[in-house]
Amino acid sequence: MRRMLDGSVVATVIAGLVLVAGCAKTPVTTVSSAPAPAPAPTAPLPAPAPPPPSVGAAPTPPPTPPPAPRPAPPKEYRAHEALKPIYFAFDAATIRPADAKILDANAAWLNANPGYLLLIEGHCDERGTSDYNLALGDRRAKAALNHLVAQGIKSDRITIVSYGEERPACAEHNEACWSKNRRAQFLIKER
Repeated sequence: MRRMLDGSVVATVIAGLVLVAGCAKTPVTTVSSAPAPAPAPTAPLPAPAPPPPSVGAAPTPPPTPPPAPRPAPPKEYRAHEALKPIYFAFDAATIRPADAKILDANAAWLNANPGYLLLIEGHCDERGTSDYNLALGDRRAKAALNHLVAQGIKSDRITIVSYGEERPACAEHNEACWSKNRRAQFLIKER
């Protein structure tokens, strides 16, 4: 009688685990090098024994795969006093003559220091939607990249990223502050 009761308890637990596993939101991956612990030695395993190892892996979800390849995180890059930011007019990605001179100086430093990689960050002010500002920041970073490439900097040394309005240099809500946020910023790291 006891053996039959133990068998029915084990069968109920396994049925419950199979039911819970069927409701999982994300696929469960099993790791063959780490088998799940065996049930109590007094009760033999019924035929549907394979589901418990996959259920056993459910409490520790598999690591989330990384997103699509992106530039190295900015914390690996650093600012350098020789590389100055450039600024843009409202809702524009055109490089102005004064900023072209700054880019020329940045290009001269980069040509003299070929052991560095460059990250160009495109930034915007807070006006406009987040999606629009991300696209505008991207156009600004690409405009700076194109100018530097025209000055002899190899494009494989340059990565661009747009932060849109997410990383303002100034937090006030006026034109003087907004003009500081409409920028392309230059960071470097060693190869």
